[in-house]
Amino acid sequence: MSLFEPDVDVAIIGAGIAGIGLGIRLRRRGDRSFVIFERASQPGGTWRDNTYPGVACDVPSHLYSYSFMPNPGWSRFFAPGAEIQSYLLASAAEEGLDEHIRLDTDVTGARWDAGRDLWELESSAGTVTARVLVLAAGRLSSPRYPSVPGIDAFPGPAFHSARWDHDVDLSGKRVAIVGSGASSIQIVPEVARIASRVSVLQRSAPYVIPRANPEYTAAERSLLERDPAELARLRAALFWRAEEAYAQRAAEPQALDAARTRALDHLHAQVADTSLREKLTPHYEIGCKRVLISSDYYPAMSQPNVSLEASALAAIEGNTLVMVNGTRHEADVVIFATGFHAAEQPYAETIVGRGGVTLSEHWAHGMTAFASTAVSGFPNMFVINGPNAAVGHNSAIYMIEAQIDYILGALQYQRAEGDPVLTVTAEAEREYVDLVDGLSASTVWMTGRCDSWYLDPRSGRLTLIWPDFAFAFRERNGRFDEHAYEGVSRKIPSA
Repeated sequence: MSLFEPDVDVAIIGAGIAGIGLGIRLRRRGDRSFVIFERASQPGGTWRDNTYPGVACDVPSHLYSYSFMPNPGWSRFFAPGAEIQSYLLASAAEEGLDEHIRLDTDVTGARWDAGRDLWELESSAGTVTARVLVLAAGRLSSPRYPSVPGIDAFPGPAFHSARWDHDVDLSGKRVAIVGSGASSIQIVPEVARIASRVSVLQRSAPYVIPRANPEYTAAERSLLERDPAELARLRAALFWRAEEAYAQRAAEPQALDAARTRALDHLHAQVADTSLREKLTPHYEIGCKRVLISSDYYPAMSQPNVSLEASALAAIEGNTLVMVNGTRHEADVVIFATGFHAAEQPYAETIVGRGGVTLSEHWAHGMTAFASTAVSGFPNMFVINGPNAAVGHNSAIYMIEAQIDYILGALQYQRAEGDPVLTVTAEAEREYVDLVDGLSASTVWMTGRCDSWYLDPRSGRLTLIWPDFAFAFRERNGRFDEHAYEGVSRKIPSA
């Protein structure tokens, strides 16, 4: 137990879904000594940052929300982004998190002080010490731009989809959209309605399946509000329906064939032009990259003012985008729908553990953590939504809640045992990584013949996705296990 009193018991970096969720659970169990640092001027994370036209979730609304704060009033099966952001802000306010969140506060570094058994955080608002550090910055917080010559010299407006410039009027403009992933397929139909010309620059074609997005009627919303049990049943049904999709990610042949056929049938039904259809046909296995959901992307791509260039961006020369295949596209505005630094988290460079080792050094060959949450050499530190904590077939919030349960269990253990420092052993972390590698070896992410952001570019390991059912993640990682930590005897398997 430390002889030094910290400023706060728990410091949380990030006020997105993970940080807000942990804060709510801490408040509900009576904890008050915690602070949530947020570099932006408003909480919300992904749903605060992404305000582009057409932004919406691709997980059902009643599953993409906290189980401990159900919302009977979702307007549609897939909620629009602004509605999710409103839900997060309302959740934080209703649970009294305003007094714990420090907005416009950038944490520039965090260092473990072994002499005091505390984390010392440097921020734009000063220095804070904490007994426990929780990294809840997420994987989609740092936009990635293509590294090509001339990108900074484009003469017109140019911005990332997660930093949408609402002051730019796209009406009648020639717009180049770089990328064809989850954001792009939502942006293209909206921009195509007003731009004079839209050039979609695609490195590889995505698989797209139909998107049915009915509105919930007033009667349905009223029923769910009056009957919490019915709302819980709906959420459970959505969860188990989503779990069925893991068979495809596990490369089960029948499930793969069915998923591939569904996507390609959708493409053939919506795109009549054979040349365009060929460009829009993926040449890797379905599920290797994120499977996208849209019923208006293909029709937008078929409009006369929209063109598809099946090549990567090579350079920008003035207002001309030059492709690897040599084609050139003039544009008045460039929108980069090019994803995020997901596998290599920029914040890792600023986190310093035992012996002066940074988290980025520990993760030099890919992100790793025991139970996807605790990192050896970084005492009293937990990561939410980090190594192998995402799913490609179900709700991220379900996974986040499992990690929150793990962290609360660790805090409860510390409280009961006199606040010992918790450092997961290197052996436990290695064993967990070996488990993940073994589970992932036969999945479509490793065998599907694609270049995916789910894989670490340095090691080729699957570092973002949990390669199993979501319920299996919670069963394995939703409870704190003190036997994986230094100073505690390892469990001996029963005979």
